[in-house]
Amino acid sequence: MARALEGIRVLDLSHVLAGPTTTLHLADLGAEVIHIEPPQGDDAREFGPFVGPTDKNHSGYFISLNRNKKGMVLNLRHPRGKGLFQELLEVSDVVVENYRPGTLKKLGFDWEEMQGINPAIIYCSISGYGHDSLPEYRKRPSYDIIAQAFSGIMSITGPEGGKPCRIGNSMGDIIAGTHAVVGILAALIHRGRTGRGQCVDISMVDSLFSTLENAIVRYTALGEIAGPLGDKHPTITPFQGYETKDSWIVAAIGTDNLFANLCNAMQLPSLSEYECFKTNPLRTQNRNALNATLGPVFKEKSTAEWCQILDKAGIPYSPINNLEQICNDAHIQSRNMLVEIDQPMVGKMRIANSAIHLSETPGEVYAPAPILGQHSEEILTEILGYRQHAVEQLKQEGIINDCRIPLSEAADF
Repeated sequence: MARALEGIRVLDLSHVLAGPTTTLHLADLGAEVIHIEPPQGDDAREFGPFVGPTDKNHSGYFISLNRNKKGMVLNLRHPRGKGLFQELLEVSDVVVENYRPGTLKKLGFDWEEMQGINPAIIYCSISGYGHDSLPEYRKRPSYDIIAQAFSGIMSITGPEGGKPCRIGNSMGDIIAGTHAVVGILAALIHRGRTGRGQCVDISMVDSLFSTLENAIVRYTALGEIAGPLGDKHPTITPFQGYETKDSWIVAAIGTDNLFANLCNAMQLPSLSEYECFKTNPLRTQNRNALNATLGPVFKEKSTAEWCQILDKAGIPYSPINNLEQICNDAHIQSRNMLVEIDQPMVGKMRIANSAIHLSETPGEVYAPAPILGQHSEEILTEILGYRQHAVEQLKQEGIINDCRIPLSEAADF
């Protein structure tokens, strides 16, 4: 069966994480993604962990983000390299990049110029502050931690009373990349109706700011400035992690009935009748007093014992898993969320599968990540119709790279 985005060609000029996250999802859904790298390669190729020698073809970081894509090296600073990109632009559907605003314009390919070449093209740009932000913001370079700091999300992350903390993964990049996917898919639907492409302008700061949910409303409606609460919820209690006899467990009690069930399961039936704990607002107001009772009881049993007790009582709960535990959990295995790939020059390795589960056209991992410039020749000959002698000339001029790997190690697309 055809994949959901089969027939859609994406030119991926992005690097490191935000843009590659976008094109990762598009590729998993079947789009033909051509990851165009400069001669020195995507910066992410130099990021660990490495799954072999520390060269540009053994970065586990790069491999995990670029499966299912074709790889091409193209020198866009050379006039002939720009010409090749224009030819690809004419036969493609989407362009994705995450440079600082204005970078592509210097190369001769901003939105207006791309639209003139291909009116149906969808151009997606991901940046720190967006293309139409104030000039003093627009020109700033941005990384995930910058977006986390500026958006306000760091101010509500971390232990209660402690200093602001960065979220444990690069959420600014990932959320922006995911929003970009939504924008591109919406633009494709719009193009199907009108025949016109459009510009998708995604800001990492905007993306994180839009996720602050009740913290924004608490400020705009009540004037309350939220701060870090550790693992606690600002308005629901108990809704946090508790230390057990051997590790940690989370209980999420969203209603008064659930609180009564929790008290019964913990053999504290009268606790839910205390006046100060009868409603969720009261429990939140008196959180410290409540935890002074619940905390010692949780420590009396192991996490496995509490999992059985809370499961039987219908309480929302979870052990706090480390990476070894979650990678080996039956849920991850049953949902096929870790898959094995045969990576050129590396061998077999396991990476995360697509989380987009569709009944007919699910996201899936069907090819490994390309080594540097692996498909340059194929793209020129099969998509643009170049003859072999012309390809060799482009190699000699340094416009594409000369990448040859043993056929036994080449990835089939």
